[in-house]
Amino acid sequence: MEKDQEIIVMSVGGSLIVPDHIDTTFLSSLKTLIEKEIATKGRRFIIIAGGGKTARRYQDAAGTVSKLDPEDLDWMGIHATRLNGHLLRTIFRDTAHPVMITNPDDVIDVPRSTSLIIAAGYRPGASTDLRAVQIAKHVHASKLINLSNIDYVYTADPRKDAHATRIEDTTWTEFRKIIPDEWSPGLSSPFDPVAAREAESLGMEVVIINGEKPEEIEHYLNDEMFVGTRIHG
Repeated sequence: MEKDQEIIVMSVGGSLIVPDHIDTTFLSSLKTLIEKEIATKGRRFIIIAGGGKTARRYQDAAGTVSKLDPEDLDWMGIHATRLNGHLLRTIFRDTAHPVMITNPDDVIDVPRSTSLIIAAGYRPGASTDLRAVQIAKHVHASKLINLSNIDYVYTADPRKDAHATRIEDTTWTEFRKIIPDEWSPGLSSPFDPVAAREAESLGMEVVIINGEKPEEIEHYLNDEMFVGTRIHG
């Protein structure tokens, strides 16, 4: 893909796709937003699906029956992202590249005319956040958006800490102080620590936005004020 094309990489948390059941309201709003941006703004998108509760349910069930190592748990999570990714590729079947990407390197070979690519997990050791960063690097993406089910990142879990404060703008150095140092399968973090280190090394900007508020995604895409957290070098 060419450097001067505006390509948006979007990591979609599994908590949005399958919060408990498959959320067709969210999927419909995502489809509407992406197709509108492609048609009216000529933007191109690469969407990476997370595993969310589907991954955790399988991991928990397997762990109850047998003792598993982290790689086993990671593979279950990876296949959950691929199931969610195939769901996305199917609902975008008229727009998306017909093959879901798992190896981030494969995105380089997708035709430059492709408006939408769906991707999913690749190998153990990190979440799809890292794959999003790697893909963004490959295609010289102008923006990397992490869609979650929260409005902002907080200094601590606001459900447990009354003194937790929201973060609207921060550096990678400060952000990494509030997340775990290492990746573990099923980790719940606004952005995975392996991906955070890679994004920091690349000087990449990442924003975390509530995917249930598509108007905030539009605001960010149009360089307007938005509700969310911006992380940069």
